[in-house]
Amino acid sequence: MSFFGFGQSAEIDIILDGAASRRTAEVKTEDGKKERLFLFFDGESLSGKVNITLKRPGYKLEHQGIKIEFLGQIELYYDRGNHHEFTSLVKELARPGELHHNTSYDFDFNQVEKPYEVYTGTNVKLRYFLRVTVVRRLTDLVKEVDLAVHTLSSYPEMNSSIKMEVGIEDSLHIEFEYNKSKYHLKDVIVGKIYFLLVRIKIRHMEIAIIRRETTGSGPNVFNENETIAKYEIMDGSPVRGESIPIRVFLAGYDLTPTMRDINKKFSVRYYLNLVLVDEEERRYFKQQEITLWRKGDRIRKSLQMAPVPVTTPTNGESDQVQAFEKIPTPALPEDIPREEPCAEGSPSEDA
Repeated sequence: MSFFGFGQSAEIDIILDGAASRRTAEVKTEDGKKERLFLFFDGESLSGKVNITLKRPGYKLEHQGIKIEFLGQIELYYDRGNHHEFTSLVKELARPGELHHNTSYDFDFNQVEKPYEVYTGTNVKLRYFLRVTVVRRLTDLVKEVDLAVHTLSSYPEMNSSIKMEVGIEDSLHIEFEYNKSKYHLKDVIVGKIYFLLVRIKIRHMEIAIIRRETTGSGPNVFNENETIAKYEIMDGSPVRGESIPIRVFLAGYDLTPTMRDINKKFSVRYYLNLVLVDEEERRYFKQQEITLWRKGDRIRKSLQMAPVPVTTPTNGESDQVQAFEKIPTPALPEDIPREEPCAEGSPSEDA
């Protein structure tokens, strides 16, 4: 900006290399809307150009230096203005001097570490962005471009199922089972509930996916629960020996991977909440934590076609016929995360 409308000013544009072909991802904003950002992964390089366009041709732009930064920040909403940076890289584009015409600068951040996934929650926001600053004596010129970052994971085939019993002595005894404890974001939760003892009149039963966001530490811990999905899986009172199947598709919901103690600032955990309601509107529920992780998408490239000559006899003569052999492209590798134990929920009753 110029001072009282006088002096030179400029517009700053950040152009990423390969932007036309780069994948994008939807990221939730603080007002609940969605915006599409260029998608990057841990260890991936960032490069491109910074274009500075002068607004008043013929006038020079004096500056105290031009720089570009790649930043990873966590912002706690109850402590706004105090940003916690976990990644900070700086490249000097120009030393102090003057700009007399439109100028472009190349930049390159090689194999950048991006340890966490972007996240916008109820009380916290984690973001990655590029920031270009033209340092001036009065008011700096600043341009920021946000980026989406996803963390890919994979888990071994050994993924233990969840089996638990819960109930009220001499009144209700049920056993529930889920096929596994770790699910990728497009997975299907499959389970079954068995009624071993039923001496109370149950009106209906439902299952919910709950996201619990924990921010702060010590006495300043804030827990925020959000119900992501809710299904009624039974209507009416069951009888002893009856079983209820469960099948929940995760792909249609706004989920993130499980995040544990991110930079010692916040955590995001997911729970399956089983709720029974009796005819007197008393609620009995049991929570079980599950681990969610992001699976790398398989990118299907067009198959390469290699001609292979084949000889086929026709009417006693040999004609050369071209056949084709498909050569599949290998799957992309995926990162292997640390295994962490999945905590069990504790039974509780709300009369």
